[in-house]
Amino acid sequence: MTITTGDTLPDASVLTMGADGPQTVSIGDRLKGRTVVIFGLPGAYTGTCTTAHVPSFIRNMDALKAKGVDEVICVSVNDPFVMKAWGESTGAIAAGITMLGDAEASFTKAIGMEFSAPPVGFVNRSKRYAMLVEDGVVKILNEEPGAGQCDISGGESLLDAMA
Repeated sequence: MTITTGDTLPDASVLTMGADGPQTVSIGDRLKGRTVVIFGLPGAYTGTCTTAHVPSFIRNMDALKAKGVDEVICVSVNDPFVMKAWGESTGAIAAGITMLGDAEASFTKAIGMEFSAPPVGFVNRSKRYAMLVEDGVVKILNEEPGAGQCDISGGESLLDAMA
């Protein structure tokens, strides 16, 4: 079942690159008592994800912080090595976006956002979405209706919905 506005996000473990290599991050712990934006996308280094989705959050980091957002997290079904390299190459890490790899798609599946498109090599990947989460509760959820689109899940749209 897909998560909806008003639901509490389930806890799941994802990965980040620490100083000594991959480290486990508890989504539940990361959200406690905080206002967080999470945006999910099909894959690192893919077209729309690289040219539209991530840049939309880079452009809007200051405005999101001004609205009380403590952290902006990008989640993709990739390993933490790829997420770190992609975050560096796009400027996302320099902008302050936290890049988390959902290597086993555990978080993505738990929130009902997984999809597969084997002809293009996507198996158990994430649909494109953005959400505002306050203390673990989804306050705004913007899910794209189709592949390759980045309209309602972009940084500008989420920021507008926060008004």
